[in-house]
Amino acid sequence: MRLRNVSPDDVDAYVRMRCDPVMMADLGGPLPLEGMADKVRRDAQEAAADLAWLKMIVPDPARPEVAGTVTIWSHDTDDGPISEIGWMVLPEFQGQGLAKRAVRILLEQARDQERWGLVHAFPSTSNAASNGICRSVGFRFLSDVAVTFAGRVLQTNHWVIDPGRDLT
Repeated sequence: MRLRNVSPDDVDAYVRMRCDPVMMADLGGPLPLEGMADKVRRDAQEAAADLAWLKMIVPDPARPEVAGTVTIWSHDTDDGPISEIGWMVLPEFQGQGLAKRAVRILLEQARDQERWGLVHAFPSTSNAASNGICRSVGFRFLSDVAVTFAGRVLQTNHWVIDPGRDLT
């Protein structure tokens, strides 16, 4: 498996992940197709500038096929700035351990570079697979919390990990 920066050529993968009702079921439903190319372009610029780690999951380095994304970024909250990780894997690649491996790789990179500090994750309370990844990688459960994503309020589990100390 390889993780590579998102590029402007990844519009189709973003559309398959973010505009699909099944993929977005735990995130309040599909996002509109309009503006997706601009989102990919902005994400690619952020990744190239190393402002965020926006990675495409490529299961077989010999083939360009994308299985999903894993991302670490910083943003402001009411309690101050935090670093957050999130991931998505397309249905045909789910159940193969790709998300867990990608999350671990990115957290190991954060640990090795001493970057991002505490990393938070907010999977939907109904997303058993993502909550299982948090548990198995070494995140600590903090609480149930409502978060806003794409203008939608979601019920999530709030997990946190210190990559330098907590990776299992």
